[in-house]
Amino acid sequence: MSLQFDDDYVLTINGKPQRSAETSTVVNPATGEIIAEVPVAGPEQLDEAVDAARAAFPAWAATQLRQRQAIVNAIGDRLEAHAEEFMTLLTREQGKPGGGAAWEVFGSVAWLRAIAAQSLPEEVVEDTADRRVITRYTPLGVVGGITPWNFPILLAVWKIAPALVAGNCIIVKPSPFTPLCTLKLAELVQDLLPPGVFSVLSGDDDLGKWVTAHPGIDKIAFTGNTETGKHVMRSAAGNLKRITLELGGNDPAIVLPDVDPAKIAPQLFWAAFQNNAQFCNAAKRLYIHADVYEQVRDALVGYARTVTVGDGADPGTDLGPIQNRPQFEKVKEYFDDCARNGYTFALGGEIDESARGWFVPVTLVDDPPENSRLMREEPFGPILPLVRWTDEADVIARANDTEFGLGASVWGKDLEAVERIGRQIDAGTVWLNEVHQYSPAQAFGGHKQSGIGCENSLHGLMEYTNWQTVTLNKRPDAV
Repeated sequence: MSLQFDDDYVLTINGKPQRSAETSTVVNPATGEIIAEVPVAGPEQLDEAVDAARAAFPAWAATQLRQRQAIVNAIGDRLEAHAEEFMTLLTREQGKPGGGAAWEVFGSVAWLRAIAAQSLPEEVVEDTADRRVITRYTPLGVVGGITPWNFPILLAVWKIAPALVAGNCIIVKPSPFTPLCTLKLAELVQDLLPPGVFSVLSGDDDLGKWVTAHPGIDKIAFTGNTETGKHVMRSAAGNLKRITLELGGNDPAIVLPDVDPAKIAPQLFWAAFQNNAQFCNAAKRLYIHADVYEQVRDALVGYARTVTVGDGADPGTDLGPIQNRPQFEKVKEYFDDCARNGYTFALGGEIDESARGWFVPVTLVDDPPENSRLMREEPFGPILPLVRWTDEADVIARANDTEFGLGASVWGKDLEAVERIGRQIDAGTVWLNEVHQYSPAQAFGGHKQSGIGCENSLHGLMEYTNWQTVTLNKRPDAV
């Protein structure tokens, strides 16, 4: 199927393009320029999408698994065939440089293909002369997927692929800041699917509320911040929707005294600043052993000075802008708080507000107090606190002293110590001497207020199903 990557964007409902009476603008965060007008779906259009999905569901659920898998795999092929166009569009709407855009687009292709190979066969619990008991996994119905602006394609795919493989229909609501790639993806693949199985509606916060409360939607899969996740949970309670919530993080990274500062500095930098730190799993608190604190700090400063912040469309850019004005203002609050409290900046600290886009300098804060806002909260921007530690039990307690529990990392040559510490961190994913290693076969989710449920792996696929136990009494005289 051919697709025009022009600036004409439409909703996809029941397999067909639709427009709306109201539109909103999408802005390139690197330039501040309006790059597109997109439809804002109203409640009637949501009702239409839900009605179409509910009508399509029985036949889609009854479609043989291998056929659903083949279609999801074909979506991956279609995305790959248009990878260059999607990468360009992703940089324009999200701001990330070409390398980050390629990682996201080709990662989405890989995820589609890998999840297309997953299945949940019936499990035989008991099979005797008298009784047979099986557990089977049945689709839920209609899924509402709500996706964020930091990885708009990949995090949509993390919902679309398992929902479809499991036999559900799905309606995706992308972030109003980054709807373009998701709208185009829906256009691109409609000929592969029965009408109503996969729809995309762009809209504002009202649309998100309508999706989470809609009685015709059976599950919400949401990625976003923790406070919004709590609202989603309350709203979904109306008809006891199933929910998967992947929420905020305040990931600690713990550095042992035996590291090589020069070798580890680039790894720690990207652990914290990948995607300009607009990353739920970014390292947001860097605990460095006092024996190597100054050396690691100085190596980080030196490496950071080699990194270029700029327009993602420029080939030499390593880090792009903050994606949207509200987030830019939020990140500024952390800079202001640090300055107001007299914290020391090892690097950065001043934002040039005369810049065209929403640019923030890479900033390292030298040993702020444990109770500072920067240590307790999630800035979601390129400002990282570095703090000292000396006692293992103490640093573990400090790392765990947070409402969040999404991810963590531990770094050191003493593998026994690295693993011992890692196993005591209360987080959904703990990386040891690496970071941000993900896989479609690897469960991803948060502890505490970082989420409910998981994505990826067979555990994630199960989240799109009901468990059903079927028992058969084989005795001839049973009835």
